[in-house]
Amino acid sequence: MTHTLLVLSGGHPYEEGPWEAFLAAVADKLPGEWQVVHYVHPEAEERVAAGAADSADAALFYDMPGYTFADGTVKTAAPSDAFKAALERRFASGRGAVMMHHAIAGWAEWPQWSEWVGGRFLYQPGMVRGEAKLDSGYRHDVDYTAELVAEHPVLEGVPATFEVNDELYLGEVFEDSVTPLIRARHDYVAENFYSAAHAVAGRMFDNSDWPHPPGSNLVAWTKPVGAAQIVYCQFGDGPHTYANPVVRQIIANALQWTAHS
Repeated sequence: MTHTLLVLSGGHPYEEGPWEAFLAAVADKLPGEWQVVHYVHPEAEERVAAGAADSADAALFYDMPGYTFADGTVKTAAPSDAFKAALERRFASGRGAVMMHHAIAGWAEWPQWSEWVGGRFLYQPGMVRGEAKLDSGYRHDVDYTAELVAEHPVLEGVPATFEVNDELYLGEVFEDSVTPLIRARHDYVAENFYSAAHAVAGRMFDNSDWPHPPGSNLVAWTKPVGAAQIVYCQFGDGPHTYANPVVRQIIANALQWTAHS
C-alpha cells in the first residue's frame, strides 16, 4: 500500500532543487512506501479545497499564502471558505499536519490559522489575540545550538543538542497553548534581529526604531487541533537546513506521528 504525503508550498521563495531533495530524503525515512504530492499556491489552495487534504496520510505545510508584496507594501487576504472547511475536516478526522518555518506567517487575515499553528509571524504591526503587537523579526544564517526540552515521539533518535545554521524569528509564540519540544540557545532580543516591516519597505537588515520586546526561544512544539495534533518546526530557511540530517529526522518523525495521532 502506498501512502500519500501532501506538501503545500508557495507564497515565499525557496530553492526548488534542494527542497525536492529534502522531501525525497524525508519520505525515505517514513515506514512503508510514500508518494509525495506537492502543490504550489494558488493551486495548493484550490486542491485542498477540492479534497486533497481529506485523503492524504500526512501533510506538510511549507507555504506562506495570503500575501501580495509590491512597491514596499503588503496586502493580505483570507483563504476560501472551502479551504477552511477542508482543513477543519482533516483535523476533526484525527489526521494532523506538520508546519515548517514561514508557515507560521501564513494567512494573516485568518486568525484560526495562528491558533492551529501556535504562533504568528507579523510582517506589519497588528493584533494578535486581542493585543497590539509590533511586526516580527528575522535573522538569516544564524549558527546556534538546538536543545531538546522534552521526551516525545517526534524527537526519537534525535540527540539532546545539535547544531543548526538557519533563519530565526522573533515573533509571537503561544507558549500557554503548546507543548515545547526544542529551544534555541540564542538571545531573542531586538538587537539580534531585523524588522520585517522595515524589510517590506525596502530596508533590509534594519532594526532601528523597532523596540520589539524579548521573545520566546522555542523553535519546535506540538499542539492539539480538533481530534488531531500538529507539529510546528521553525527549521527550514534553505539548503543548509534541508541537508541537516537531524532536521530531516525530526520532520520524518513529526509526519509519522501526526499521521497517526
